Amino acid sequence: MIHEIEIKVLPSRLEDMVYIREQVYKSLKLKRDKKIDIKLIRQSIDARKGRPKYVLRLRVGVGEPAYIDADKLEIKYHKVSDSKQVIIVGAGPAGYFAALECLELGMKPIVLDRGKDVQARRRDLKAIQQDSIVNPESNYCFGEGGAGTYSDGKLYTRAKKRGKIIKSLKILVDHGASADILTDAHPHIGSNKLPKIIARMRQTILDHGGEVRFENKVTDLIINEGKCRGVVIGDSEELIADRVILATGHSARDIFKLLAEKKVRQEPKPFAIGLRIEHPQELIDEIQYDQLPREAGLPAASYKLVTQVEKVGVFSFCMCPGGLIVPAATAPGEIVVNGMSLSKRDSPFANSGIVTQISVEELQAKGYTGVFGNMDFQAEVERSVFDFGDGSQQAPAQNMIDFVSGQDMIEVNKSSYIPGVYRAPLHEILPSFVYERLKQGLTAFSLKMKGYFTNEANLVAVESRTSSTVKIPRDPKSCEHPEVTGLFPCGEGAGYAGGILSAAMDGQRVAQAIYSKYYGDLA
Repeated sequence: MIHEIEIKVLPSRLEDMVYIREQVYKSLKLKRDKKIDIKLIRQSIDARKGRPKYVLRLRVGVGEPAYIDADKLEIKYHKVSDSKQVIIVGAGPAGYFAALECLELGMKPIVLDRGKDVQARRRDLKAIQQDSIVNPESNYCFGEGGAGTYSDGKLYTRAKKRGKIIKSLKILVDHGASADILTDAHPHIGSNKLPKIIARMRQTILDHGGEVRFENKVTDLIINEGKCRGVVIGDSEELIADRVILATGHSARDIFKLLAEKKVRQEPKPFAIGLRIEHPQELIDEIQYDQLPREAGLPAASYKLVTQVEKVGVFSFCMCPGGLIVPAATAPGEIVVNGMSLSKRDSPFANSGIVTQISVEELQAKGYTGVFGNMDFQAEVERSVFDFGDGSQQAPAQNMIDFVSGQDMIEVNKSSYIPGVYRAPLHEILPSFVYERLKQGLTAFSLKMKGYFTNEANLVAVESRTSSTVKIPRDPKSCEHPEVTGLFPCGEGAGYAGGILSAAMDGQRVAQAIYSKYYGDLA
């Protein structure tokens, strides 16, 4: 018989299987001579009352094997060298997971990326960090693995279809991720481990007859009589295929402009903008766990905060416990910051985006109209933050107390941001309506987390690439653009995902939709 139960254990008991088995026997009121098989389904932390504990959801087989969903999942890839071709523009999570799904379905993926492979990409990241040199084709957003490679590796998603989530997680495990991501409530890989996993995914694509081409920037789409026939790479190279998946990410502004030139319909999309806030990790640990130092076996504490300011959302975004702030600009002349963590999450800093929602209607009322109104506003803020500085990738920062009070008196704290931060009046640099909402949001957060409002925290500008500012419409079933046959908008850049895992699942969905429409019914 199979049972599902929950037990709570102290961090010191998390690896003690003798103790856990004993708790299972007690919970199920079983005699000790009964044979049991235990599998972990879900692991989370409950720090709401008293000493923090791990909550373990277990599947227990009494007299028979237990299993988790991933145990039953078998993924088989076909050799596709001579199969029908699907061009995939972008080698981020949407693009790579679409490519792997193509292999399963017997289609040949040809993945094109403007940037470099993960290893070569590191040199360009070093140039941004140390020399303030931004390569517009290879940076924290562009290149193999996309923005997700260097944005912590968090695998949280609001998607409800657990089977599809498990498949995406299992693919990551099959390519080198820890099996813990299958059971953690908030799975995380780490930006130090993701590059090798991504490289193995690329090798799987190549081993089965697919293609992956780096420094192959798509400069045009070949569209004739409402049909997409392929793409143009660089100055003149044409690549022909009747199926093109557009998975270019939220920062590929040139692709949005190319679509506009080709009269391909797009829509402005709401997004969020704000700052990165950085606290000492020990302070967040003390607030969340009510202990200092945190107990051995507990991870660096995180938080999630949300409030409404005049019916508009203000919320924490991409919280990185034990993390680093990194420069995410994709072109010279702009400052953009993001957060990441390594797998151990052992930095002395905790950072998170603190952002406010920006609606299409709000910006239209301020004169930012048309398909690219939101994108123009986003770019304008990024340029204004850059122009305030010295022309480097140093980022303006302000002490949290100064920011909320609208002053510029207190020195900023040490920061994990390698290019460096300098004290600046962010309350004057940001658009006034953005500042006002962030100020009120932080004030509300200080009431929710005692100790959060402190002069030990910095705010760093500007967190602006939370999601795409443009949505590329597609048919809900076929995933095809409603006016351009053979063009399949996909992932975060097209407006259909919001993170690594949701982008991965959208890539799989689009590949399945192509197969169902053109080659056969998946059902």
